[in-house]
Amino acid sequence: MLERKVKTVRALERGLDVLIEVQARRAVSLHELHQALQLPKATLLRMLLTLGRKGLIWQRLADGAYLPHLGPAARGTGSAVEHIAEIASPYMKALSTKVAWPSVLGVPRLDHMEILETNSPLFRLDSAILGPVGVKLSYIHTATGRAYLAACDEQEREAIIARLRPKDAAPGSEDDLRTILAETRDRGYALREPLHPWPDRSKQLVLRDGRRSMAVAIMANGAPIATINLTWPAKRGTDEAVMHRHLEALHQTAQAIGRAVATQSVGAPLAGNAV
Repeated sequence: MLERKVKTVRALERGLDVLIEVQARRAVSLHELHQALQLPKATLLRMLLTLGRKGLIWQRLADGAYLPHLGPAARGTGSAVEHIAEIASPYMKALSTKVAWPSVLGVPRLDHMEILETNSPLFRLDSAILGPVGVKLSYIHTATGRAYLAACDEQEREAIIARLRPKDAAPGSEDDLRTILAETRDRGYALREPLHPWPDRSKQLVLRDGRRSMAVAIMANGAPIATINLTWPAKRGTDEAVMHRHLEALHQTAQAIGRAVATQSVGAPLAGNAV
């Protein structure tokens, strides 16, 4: 008997080509996909939307890049922080509809915080440009860093402070830092102020950028895994006014992200998450 000739499904082949390209590059723009696959951008957008709805890819807010969804196996290979960004992104998008100013998502590194995601492009304001992804932020001079330092356990906090302590630290300066962190824990959110004398990264930027910021820790299973902030031009609102309007929304977003990270079901699509 002659074998019947079975035709392949061309549309499915093209969709798989897109998925494979995203997975291979880890982060890719629409234009890069267009160049690599020679498919019309309108066609690519439809395929990317479909893949996103199936939970196979997600789109980063910070730069519009498409990234592969990280399954349980990938999360165990050093990609846990990327998984946090994937989960947090839709919550940060929802936050942008509730508050007047943008946010960044930061995660801890040895001697700095690193920006993983930002919703700043959604605001389309010159005064609201934050990021980009990968920027290193100070533990000491940013609200993002202080929120994490205040929330982490004593052993981790002492290790970070030891890395940051200058050889010529002024007498009493370390006690001042501990007081700042204790006050941050007591009130439940961090601010850039008061300034601290240690010459850690970001200090000069904080002094001259004309911005204010507040941040809260994102907790999962009782421990901080990241922080999320809100940043605004100092001339556009006092700390008290902005906190009165937006602190609760920031707390709710942090709590929702923390719950999602802690309870995310295996293989579940992430695109539908919202605060």
